[in-house]
Amino acid sequence: MPLALIRPARLDDEEALGRLDRATWSPLHSVQPRPEPPYDPFFGERSVPGDYLVAELGGSVVGFVRLGRPTSLASNAHVRQIQGLVVAEEARGAGVGRALLRAAREEARRQGARRLTLRVLGHNTPARKLYESEGFVVEGVLPEEFLVEGAYVDDVFMGTSL
Repeated sequence: MPLALIRPARLDDEEALGRLDRATWSPLHSVQPRPEPPYDPFFGERSVPGDYLVAELGGSVVGFVRLGRPTSLASNAHVRQIQGLVVAEEARGAGVGRALLRAAREEARRQGARRLTLRVLGHNTPARKLYESEGFVVEGVLPEEFLVEGAYVDDVFMGTSL
């Protein structure tokens, strides 16, 4: 499979990103209920195209990563946080997630960040293994932080220096 093209999101990506987000919803990584129609717009006041990098294969959107600031505090401005990573089922195992993580790391550096963090559900073993292989380490665990489909799951905080 060819390498994915990683690029900044554009406003006209909204429909494709929304479809991809809904198609990949899973209790493995989401603490929100499954989205149901009518669907909210993908972009909004707190989520703009500039927060996203998009992965394309053959001209089709197959993934995205959202990169943001964990807080609005000036004392925390040197930190960026991955606030979502999605890869289409048909593109999994082809390096798309890894390419998006690496692009997010480079974008965080470009923005002047010194650290990159993320949160992942404790039972999401595939994502945790990917993050660990890219240099993220567990920096904290909130035990049983979420109740997902009748089971309590940990919220795992991971980070890496840039």
